[in-house]
Amino acid sequence: MTRRIDKAAVIGSGIMGGGIAALLADAGVETLLLDIVPFNLTDEEKKDPKARNRIVQTGFDNLMKAKPALVMDKANTARIKLGNLEDDFKKLADCDLIIEVVVENLKIKQELFGKIDKIRKPTAIITTNTSGLPLQEISKGLSKEFKAHFMGTHFFNPVRYMHLLELIPGAETKKEILEFLADFGEKRLGKGIVWAKDTPNFIGNRIGVYSIVDILPTMKEMGMSFTEVDAVFGPAMGRPKTAVFKLSDMVGLDTLDHLAVNSYELLPKDERREAYKVPDWFKKMIENKWFGDKTKQGFYKKERSPEGKRVTLVLNPDTMEYVPADKPSFPCLDAAKAAKSVPEKIKAIVYGDDKAAKFAWKVTAAGCIYAANRVPEIADSIVDIDNAMVWGYNNEFGPFGTWDAIGVEKSVKRMEKEGMKIPKNVQKMLDSGAKSFYKSEKGKDYYYDLVKGGYKEIKRSESAILLKNCKEIKSNASASLIDLGDGVFNFEFHTKMNAINGEIVDFIPTALEYVSKNGIGLVIGNQAGGMPGAFSAGGDLAFMGSLAKDGKFTVINDFIAKVHDSIQALRYANFPVVAAPYGMTLGGGCEVCLGSDRILAHTETYMGMVEIGAGLLPGGLGMLNLWRKVLANIPSSIKITDLGGFFLPCFMAVAQAQVGMGAFDLKKKGFLGPNDRIIFNRDLQIGEAKKEVQKMVDEGYAPPKHDPILVMGQEVHGMVWAEMNNMKGGGYITPHMEFIAKKIAFVMSGGDIIQGTMIPEEQWMRQEREAFVELWKTENTQKMAAHILATGKPLMI
Repeated sequence: MTRRIDKAAVIGSGIMGGGIAALLADAGVETLLLDIVPFNLTDEEKKDPKARNRIVQTGFDNLMKAKPALVMDKANTARIKLGNLEDDFKKLADCDLIIEVVVENLKIKQELFGKIDKIRKPTAIITTNTSGLPLQEISKGLSKEFKAHFMGTHFFNPVRYMHLLELIPGAETKKEILEFLADFGEKRLGKGIVWAKDTPNFIGNRIGVYSIVDILPTMKEMGMSFTEVDAVFGPAMGRPKTAVFKLSDMVGLDTLDHLAVNSYELLPKDERREAYKVPDWFKKMIENKWFGDKTKQGFYKKERSPEGKRVTLVLNPDTMEYVPADKPSFPCLDAAKAAKSVPEKIKAIVYGDDKAAKFAWKVTAAGCIYAANRVPEIADSIVDIDNAMVWGYNNEFGPFGTWDAIGVEKSVKRMEKEGMKIPKNVQKMLDSGAKSFYKSEKGKDYYYDLVKGGYKEIKRSESAILLKNCKEIKSNASASLIDLGDGVFNFEFHTKMNAINGEIVDFIPTALEYVSKNGIGLVIGNQAGGMPGAFSAGGDLAFMGSLAKDGKFTVINDFIAKVHDSIQALRYANFPVVAAPYGMTLGGGCEVCLGSDRILAHTETYMGMVEIGAGLLPGGLGMLNLWRKVLANIPSSIKITDLGGFFLPCFMAVAQAQVGMGAFDLKKKGFLGPNDRIIFNRDLQIGEAKKEVQKMVDEGYAPPKHDPILVMGQEVHGMVWAEMNNMKGGGYITPHMEFIAKKIAFVMSGGDIIQGTMIPEEQWMRQEREAFVELWKTENTQKMAAHILATGKPLMI
């Protein structure tokens, strides 16, 4: 049979349930969201459908109001139908997938699944999103067919943004059900799949919670404060800026406490069981309901000073009082800052001599040992454990990747010297001659199998192409041309934040020439880390600013001419060019995408031309190609006099530095057209972009013609000036920004010419170049550019 998910149900409309329902709806699945009927209804309300759906409606309303947004496009929520578990229960019989997300109470879950077992259709897949209750207990007493279609699906909050999805097979789950749901989760929902065993808290929460609770007594023992721990276990150790305690505040200390208690009760044989007993001061925080961000105070607290300035306070656990948060400094942090790669930074920390370094070493060593002792208890593969920590906590490495970073042999010798007990499986690995948990050979990645011994290839989806494993053909300090195979190549940026500089611009024609002679098409993409990461955060503003400061405006003009030539070369190459943006795709990064034949955008692509904030207008033909993209999708029967309604949003997108907040929003703003695609899983993006190139070639690709551009001319200037007056009157635009906006309008409208004129590309490019240089000649633009470089914020002048 052909299995598909046409209709799904989510039972439980809290933050997690609502988030799962939203993801399903965004992925195109009709979804039924159910919750209980309120217990406290009056006799009259018991007859009122709205009152009976009050809980699920509140959950849905909270979903729609959430910030950051939990829905990619609010229009997609039309696929979500609301109901309750009494009046709408029978509708579950029509669902292909039913996900339970109710309260963590074994009896409640058992009763619910007992009812579902009686009405589910034979092919329906049933899953629980429990964070730790045993699946074998949840499904006890249910039918054989139910158990064959039952498994665990553990999403992480917030569901839209967290890449991790833990799949937990039941003892009797059919293999085809496991394979189907893994494929659905990876390709349709865009998740990173990790296989966990049916053990308490599975992988992410088992390792993650331990890594937090184990720090608490150690920091007390070594005299470390919350701010000091967060300074060490942040980016310097390959962790997010939220580090340990800011992350805990985000997750919720009540959640952390629940998981710790759950772990202690359900893990009697865990060698580190006592670590899950939290200190008395932490229990006091729970009693006080200091749960973190949700209650406005936890480890940290934000207040306003008498002067109105926002200040961050941190808890002193000895006094249980909040004090101003400091910014700790240690020699090991300075050494890490000077290191170039993340592994070098981690080594600089754990092998330092100061208090923070010794603390980091002790915590890291204990965490590595704990993780190794969990194989094969919670997972058979170290890859699943590492991926859980990378995808679920946004760490650069999991425990085994971290162990490799600090050197397995070197660290084990120190552990032994300090009396730590080395896991038998790790010692066996070292005895075999293997010196690391991971290795790469001939474009393939391998991991050491701690259960069976020896290295095994890491299996990935066909589309999960890793650029680091592909052959580099040509490169300079800022860009590389990489062979993806089958005649398709990849143009990769590798500057800071992947900003586009002169070396990238110079490398474009070199790369295009090579592909023209040796290939069939080009992907523009990279795989930089971070959440959301940066495809390209813009252009090299410092370079242009230094030229302007020295009065080298002819050099600026010539550079922009070169940029135009490179973008045009991309557009008119004799092979297809597909851009694969994600995360921050701003300024020049946005313009490169708009100059490509097709865009394959990740759902979390934040794209826009934001140059006005730096005192400039876009200088890479982004305005031209945005207007072209909009015009290409307007029927030719539309009169020229009616095009003003299409022109104004294009102009405002640039003049207001609008950034599309996700791929669905980019479609609405015109940055993505009907031929562009949205992909949910960034791991598959390069591979899918390659397929897109191959598809275009198979369809007989031919480059576009050098057609003149239809422009709106001076007739739209009045409309734009009126909009500028409205913005100025509302305080949304400053005098110099108004000056820039009028330059933008002049270029985008084609200048002082008659409406409907077809102008050659060369004329547009000349006017864009002239306006760009004229702005750099102004003192205010130079001030704005310098300010945004120094502060990251626009100067309003």
